[in-house]
Amino acid sequence: MRILIVDDHPMVIEGCRGMLSGQKDIEVLEAHDANEALDSYASAAPDVVVLDINLPGVSGFELLRRILKRDANAQIIVFTMNDDPVFAARAIEGGARGYVAKNEDPRVFIKAIRAVAAGERYLSNTLALKLAFADQSRASNPLDALNGREIEILRNLADGKDMTEIAHILKVSYKTVANNCILLKRKLGARSKADLLRIAVENKVAMKLA
Repeated sequence: MRILIVDDHPMVIEGCRGMLSGQKDIEVLEAHDANEALDSYASAAPDVVVLDINLPGVSGFELLRRILKRDANAQIIVFTMNDDPVFAARAIEGGARGYVAKNEDPRVFIKAIRAVAAGERYLSNTLALKLAFADQSRASNPLDALNGREIEILRNLADGKDMTEIAHILKVSYKTVANNCILLKRKLGARSKADLLRIAVENKVAMKLA
């Protein structure tokens, strides 16, 4: 069984190799960004792809979309530090077959790979419970205070675009997008980039209707 690990941190890849070292029927391949991942997928035809959300250049969500565009039957697990159920829901809706947080027990990682390779879906019990009971409602619409450009940036963030991609799409400078993201964090009460992305994902449907 060939497993392609896509992560830009060598220590994470080595950690994955370590977790899988006792699995004699598994061969581990690696890629460090979206382009390498797409090339490896085309040349090696891995049975399962394990990818991080935060990749340089193109995000893991966009890479997920691109792989599935090439091969609708691709078996993909999102493997990330973020255990927010909103991100898990988005990954599954985007076509991922599994979602595993990096702070999970190593046995969960192996179990997820086995399950997805067998054609099943996989979420850990902890994450499944969070997803089942997540309250994603907000007391008021946080989009009301945003202007058109800010809505567009937030919509693109929710679609998995990074700031460089958004600048290209909107035909503005990277600095303009970065400054708008700072304003967005203030207006929406986001404490970090990850918090801003969470809000963007939570309000994705509302933005499509805006």
